[in-house]
Amino acid sequence: MSLCFDLAPEQKMLEDSVWKWASAWLEPQMEKLYEEDRMPPDLFKELGKLGVNGIAYEEKYGGAGLGYVDTLLVYETIARVSSALSMTVGASQTLCFDNFRRNASEQQKMDILPKACSGEYIGCLGITEPNAGSDAMGMTTRATKSGDHYIINGSKTFITNGPVADVVVFYAKTNPELGPHGISAFYFLTKDVKGFSVDKIHKWGMRTSPTGLLTFDNMELPEENLIGGYNQGVAVLTNGLCTERITLCGCSLGAQRSCLELSIKYAKERTQFGKPIGSFQFIQGKLADMYTGYMASKWMAYSAASYCDSLENKTCGKGTDLDRKAAGALLFCGEMGTRIAENAVQIHGGYGYCSEYPVSRHYLDQKLWDIGAGTAEIRRIIIARELLRDNFQSGQ
Repeated sequence: MSLCFDLAPEQKMLEDSVWKWASAWLEPQMEKLYEEDRMPPDLFKELGKLGVNGIAYEEKYGGAGLGYVDTLLVYETIARVSSALSMTVGASQTLCFDNFRRNASEQQKMDILPKACSGEYIGCLGITEPNAGSDAMGMTTRATKSGDHYIINGSKTFITNGPVADVVVFYAKTNPELGPHGISAFYFLTKDVKGFSVDKIHKWGMRTSPTGLLTFDNMELPEENLIGGYNQGVAVLTNGLCTERITLCGCSLGAQRSCLELSIKYAKERTQFGKPIGSFQFIQGKLADMYTGYMASKWMAYSAASYCDSLENKTCGKGTDLDRKAAGALLFCGEMGTRIAENAVQIHGGYGYCSEYPVSRHYLDQKLWDIGAGTAEIRRIIIARELLRDNFQSGQ
């Protein structure tokens, strides 16, 4: 059994190239972007030049043909500068387009994925509704068949990239009397439809990552915009949640690492009572806790991603080890990330409360990882459910 998580030479090169870009191109803009709550408009085209859009997609679509460990690594590296923009990248490339890749027809994929990889298309995924958050199966958005097309009515909220998306993947009830088994998945290009609108949602954290309320008002979609088959939306949805949770751990991990590195630097430079604050045991204890928390989070996330990559059939949902591992990884990363960011602000003192210090951004952003991609409470329910099933093997 090998528990070594050292990066392969190719992965180290990937990390170095993304970090060089993030620190040179992204970091200098971040204070102003965060203040204005504005996403850099050429973000995805820049990532397309780097070749990291669609990193897990097949090469025939313009992807790199790699895996979810590599995807996680890219998101972690971007999040060392901005967890918010890392989430925006993940929402487009994993939540939207990777889910699309795994379920769409070959013609649909050829139409959409090359432009997702180049950065020409930005995507978003619509699950959450104003009255259906943790209870995703309680969604009320309705797709009513009318001849050779569907009429869509309803709304989706807290949708990352909603205000800037070119492609929307979403779920709607096509046969409400069947409950969860009457949900279907759809997609559309925002430029091609009428009866669709987006209102931007303003947040106190995750600024620069645009979030929106999507409204469907008698929006018409041709039946060929169905993904994965009629009333097959639950399978599409649940299979996407695991890869979402695993890879978005990187958004928390990158911020954790940055908080630790910035705090170590500050503890060496900041003097009080005639000596660096790093010489005080209270500060040393916080740094030690931050390091062990980050390393434990890293193990949880990368082991889940490695397990996912090892599976030929990446089916997720109730009764799968992948569901438990994905929920466990994001549960731990989210809660630990909030704790680490809080310690970083405390070490920086009053300066940590000022917007020009990056730890303040990380502190505001980290809290979302207790909430987004299924709340910490929902993740605990998933983990406990899988621990209590009859065929669970301890030690997995």
